[in-house]
Amino acid sequence: MRNERGSAAIEMTLLTPVLLILLLLVVAGGRITNARADVDAAARDGARSASVARSSAEARSSAEDAVSFSLQSQGIACINPRVAVDTGEFRPGGNVTVNVDCDVDLSDVTLLPIPSVRSLDAHYSEVVDTYRETAS
Repeated sequence: MRNERGSAAIEMTLLTPVLLILLLLVVAGGRITNARADVDAAARDGARSASVARSSAEARSSAEDAVSFSLQSQGIACINPRVAVDTGEFRPGGNVTVNVDCDVDLSDVTLLPIPSVRSLDAHYSEVVDTYRETAS
């Protein structure tokens, strides 16, 4: 019995770093998942905005504005966001597709040997409004 004194303190000292690393991994995974969902939402917002535009040029412009607004309102630290709008089938009943590539800054999740910038991409297609007249 006497030689077991202090063993709980030693066990806690050894387990604390492991538990802390596990907690940080869970936080990092949650941040990456949340950022991926936000980039997906930005692509969806851009495609929806482009689908109600009256021309291809307006669709590109409104999609880029919607993606930028969505990323800013979600609070994503996106480095060099790239937005590509495919208006090849821009006609009533056609499709418009928005691709968003974003390098997300995860530097606030520190103490882990993971890259602080993660590249995320999303694409979303939306049907162009069937009952809207377009000015190609």
